[in-house]
Amino acid sequence: MQPLSVNQYLRQHIRTVPDWPAPGVQFRDITPLLQDPKVFRVLIDAFVHRYMDKALRPDVVAGLDARGFILGAVVAYELNVGFVPIRKKGKLPFTTVEETYELEYGSATVELHTDAVKAGDRVLLIDDLIATGGTMMAGKKLLEKLGATVTEGAAIVDLPELGGSQRLRDAGLPLYTLVDFAGH
Repeated sequence: MQPLSVNQYLRQHIRTVPDWPAPGVQFRDITPLLQDPKVFRVLIDAFVHRYMDKALRPDVVAGLDARGFILGAVVAYELNVGFVPIRKKGKLPFTTVEETYELEYGSATVELHTDAVKAGDRVLLIDDLIATGGTMMAGKKLLEKLGATVTEGAAIVDLPELGGSQRLRDAGLPLYTLVDFAGH
């Protein structure tokens, strides 16, 4: 029997919940990846080993509200770099910059503290999943408003059929994802 690749190993621990939050949606639930300590370690190591490379190493990791906080904080800790949260509007206590983006129904706004990054910082932007790409695009714009360079967007899951990963690449953001659910 062939050993599983990291991608295959992680894929088998992602739960698919049919018809949630709406009929016809196949929700990709990453919480089982976090519950098992061995699986969680494999997940985090997949990111850490990539970003330990000098050419890809960030100065700061930025995580998108909310599951990006879980991943981003641990990856930042392991890389010995700082972590900054990009939060939903109204959650940060200090002076912020904000970016509004479109959702399927309506819009949402995310914020970042004005002192979260410095001009010239190389930032890894991380979230659990890329669907339409709106949240990650808004995070990229926020970091760039403060003069940082987003070197890469990272996520566990890519749902390429929703167009987000292509939209982000078209906007000049290299992406690194671990599991692709195209056509599944």
